[in-house]
Amino acid sequence: MSTQQHVSDASPASLSLFSLTAPVAMGYIPLGMVFGFLFVQAGASWVMALIASLVIYAGAAQYMMIPMLATGMPISAIALATLLVNLRHVFYGLSLLETFPKGRLLRWYTAFALTDETYSVLTTLPRDTPPQRMALLALLNQGWWVAGSLLGAIIGAQARVPLDGLDFVLCSLFAVLTVEQWRARQSALPLWTALISYALATVLIPDHALVLAIVLSILTGVFAFKWEDR
Repeated sequence: MSTQQHVSDASPASLSLFSLTAPVAMGYIPLGMVFGFLFVQAGASWVMALIASLVIYAGAAQYMMIPMLATGMPISAIALATLLVNLRHVFYGLSLLETFPKGRLLRWYTAFALTDETYSVLTTLPRDTPPQRMALLALLNQGWWVAGSLLGAIIGAQARVPLDGLDFVLCSLFAVLTVEQWRARQSALPLWTALISYALATVLIPDHALVLAIVLSILTGVFAFKWEDR
């Protein structure tokens, strides 16, 4: 059996943290670079770009901040918009609450660092995964994002670099994570729910398809959970 076959057949529990976060790194580093670059080009310092990735750590919200800060919107409006964009993370945390570290500091950090990509990787791990391993995985993922942001901010402060093509990185990252979720699946229901919900939402409300798809997926999950209990 080839080395490639050994890697593809390995279970998430047997992989190193670096191997588990490698797909995330391939997305986070270039995306973080784009954020850092655009943030500095909008007039902020590279230090502020670094602080944003350390303290806020929300990819979509950080990108959203760039035009909002450039137009001088108040911090309260930016905070409210960030809350709405990241509201889905509440449901992420609830589904992993029993597996979070018991220590207060590690528990708070794991909840803080629970991005879409980190959640996707964590849900492929066995239920008996040590909580400390989960926290380290989340920390390493944030490290990739912070490193990319810092590198992009430094480049943005020194020169103008074309960023054509990097807008597809996030799509490719989610494609890889979806494949990993499918390989570790216990049921095909989540994937089909997401696909059908988004298809319906696109037809019904194209301008707000993502929000409606999330709502439909949540409702389907609630009903499926109740039906399973019965």
